[in-house]
Amino acid sequence: MILSFVTSWAQNDRIEKNNTVFFIPEFQIGKTMEANDGFPKTNLQTAAIVSLGLHNSDDVKEWAARLNFPKTGILFAFIDFGNSDKLGQAFSIIPFAEFLLLPKVYLNVGMGASYMNILYDEIKNPFNRAITTNLNWSFRSFIHFSLKANKSWDWRLGAGYFHHSNGHTRLPNQGLNSVLASLSAKINTRTEHELIDKPEYSRSSQTYISGRIGFGLNVLSEEFNSKKGVYSLAFDLGKIINKTFKFGGGFYYRFYQHYYDYIKNEEPLVIEEYPLFLENPFVYASNFGLYGSAELLLGHVGFEFEMGLNIHKPFYSIDWRLNQGYSYTNANGTLIKVLGEFDWYYEIKRTVSARMGLKYYLFNNNRSPKYNLYLGAHINANFGQADFTDLSLGYVYRFDLNDKQH
Repeated sequence: MILSFVTSWAQNDRIEKNNTVFFIPEFQIGKTMEANDGFPKTNLQTAAIVSLGLHNSDDVKEWAARLNFPKTGILFAFIDFGNSDKLGQAFSIIPFAEFLLLPKVYLNVGMGASYMNILYDEIKNPFNRAITTNLNWSFRSFIHFSLKANKSWDWRLGAGYFHHSNGHTRLPNQGLNSVLASLSAKINTRTEHELIDKPEYSRSSQTYISGRIGFGLNVLSEEFNSKKGVYSLAFDLGKIINKTFKFGGGFYYRFYQHYYDYIKNEEPLVIEEYPLFLENPFVYASNFGLYGSAELLLGHVGFEFEMGLNIHKPFYSIDWRLNQGYSYTNANGTLIKVLGEFDWYYEIKRTVSARMGLKYYLFNNNRSPKYNLYLGAHINANFGQADFTDLSLGYVYRFDLNDKQH
């Protein structure tokens, strides 16, 4: 996607200077997908959304020019999942970016948070295993097609996907996934704009080093379903290309309080199958590995994605067996617990880590500051399944900027 944005320059040598605000009222209709066996029946999902954004078409934002002048903003959504008693409604706030893919075709992506008013309950709502906490992560990806546009209005049809889940801070956490169609109208606050020459920027690269500390929360399993801390630190080294594209790689370390307590409490699975863990609970509750990252720098904001390789995560074998197992009551009324079995998917999830989220930088990255601080909010995963949610504080140091003329 990044490569397509870089090469998607319009053919005209002049652009319309436009850094004004726009509004988008939007109506969506679609279907909430079943999250588990016996999931409550749903009618059509509906949503009312209002977006507030900025055009970013001017001659001072290099990141905007490099990405073919994307629009950025924040949306507010009210969502009804089609079953008020069992699924309820969501209230969402999501920062977004919108990119021109083809003439009259836009990609709108965003990541934020939602408040859900109906939750899973073992007695009153046992078949909604999708949502267990009021506050959840939300991810949105839509394609919009411009139907009819003038300087004031742009009528659009869209199709896309909406996801909500809590980032493994309470179980069950199957998540809600929806497929939707939309009708929207982009309303411009100004209709007259000055034409300017398309800005040209020299190519640049800058080496950086960075470090972060983080505090996260997760649960171990449905049996051990209280939130406990995940403490992390990471260091990386890489390049910032054209003040916009940040690529790097480094080392991470994590300590899981749930893992440590499970070992220290000498739970049956440790005693029976993993007695070695008792020799050093701290080491066996730790995780470290290597990772690579890619980030879009949009002024003060960064959108980041990481993929990693776990070198040491020994406790995950217990984590897997607890979460992939099941329980039932036999004819005598005895609760029987069956542990999960190892398979090829276990090997992938034990080995591959992932991380995605947002950063807010103290200083604007368009100015290539030598020193910068950021706050980050990320969801961390074992391959594609949520592991924990964390907040982080990071520091970035940049070496001298290397400018190359076209």
